[in-house]
Amino acid sequence: MTPTLSVVVPVYAVEQFLPACLDSLLAEPTTELEIVAVDDRSPDGSPALLDAYAERDRRVRVLHLAENAGLSGARNAGLAQARGRYVWFVDADDWVPAGSVGAVLARLAETEPDVLVVDHQEVFDDGRVLPGTPPGALARPPAPITLADRPALLRLAQSACTKVVRRRLLDRIGLRFAPGWYEDVSYSHALLMAAGSIDLLDRVCYCYRQRGDVGAITKTPSRRHFEVFDQYERLFDLVDAAAPRYDRFRADLFRVMIDHYLVIVGNERRVPPDLRESFFHRMAGDYRRRLPADGYPLPGGVAGLKHRLVARDDWRSYAGLRAVYRRLGRGG
Repeated sequence: MTPTLSVVVPVYAVEQFLPACLDSLLAEPTTELEIVAVDDRSPDGSPALLDAYAERDRRVRVLHLAENAGLSGARNAGLAQARGRYVWFVDADDWVPAGSVGAVLARLAETEPDVLVVDHQEVFDDGRVLPGTPPGALARPPAPITLADRPALLRLAQSACTKVVRRRLLDRIGLRFAPGWYEDVSYSHALLMAAGSIDLLDRVCYCYRQRGDVGAITKTPSRRHFEVFDQYERLFDLVDAAAPRYDRFRADLFRVMIDHYLVIVGNERRVPPDLRESFFHRMAGDYRRRLPADGYPLPGGVAGLKHRLVARDDWRSYAGLRAVYRRLGRGG
């Protein structure tokens, strides 16, 4: 029997979190589900854990990679083995709330969209929980829509984990995860633009674990944060190649890009201090190159001021503004 839903779970050095992830996915006794767990040459006890789960539950299939492929490579490898009509990418240190798999399967059966966008929440080690989506952003439409009907979807979480995708769409457009950090940038937006139908599930179906350790790229100072520029280059190359079909989304994508760059450069735990000015000048270069001819929706307040400083490539003023805000405890 062909499963309706394949959940691809890349696994690397997450032994302490892996059981919670797999148990949450397997909690409902549906036969419409398969889990393709990809052991990305994990150095801990995760490979043995995966094999044990596969022995207990035939819905779990394990792919052991001979070499570490990174998150993008592991996701692509799992996708190649997936048999379901729909694919959902779930990270091994996260989990889904009770009833999520059933709710997703029910909506897929009802509306059969190309993409189903689900809500999520961020869960911190100290017990804090933050909503992932503004209220009403995922209000159910009367029928599946396209991105042209609700372009604001581009401004929601870029994470692939909040999108359940028709496998046939991925194959038709040849979309896979590009190598490097920030891989969701060139995946999620391309997916939404290409989808012939999008449905929205206004229910928290994904819990994103905000780890206090240095396990995530958002908490790892590194030059690799510059790889975000490559991901947006891929995204805008796609828009250029598809012109004029995706031109209507340029303004929103541009706003998303600059907002994203500002988050990265303003975060103490991402770009190393000695590289921050270089990052800023690089984003200013992208601003000049990619600014839509008809402009874009400039945010108000301090956010808008930061955009204007980027437009002027004014690192000194930006650095001064950032220093003031950090002294006031308001971030970068």
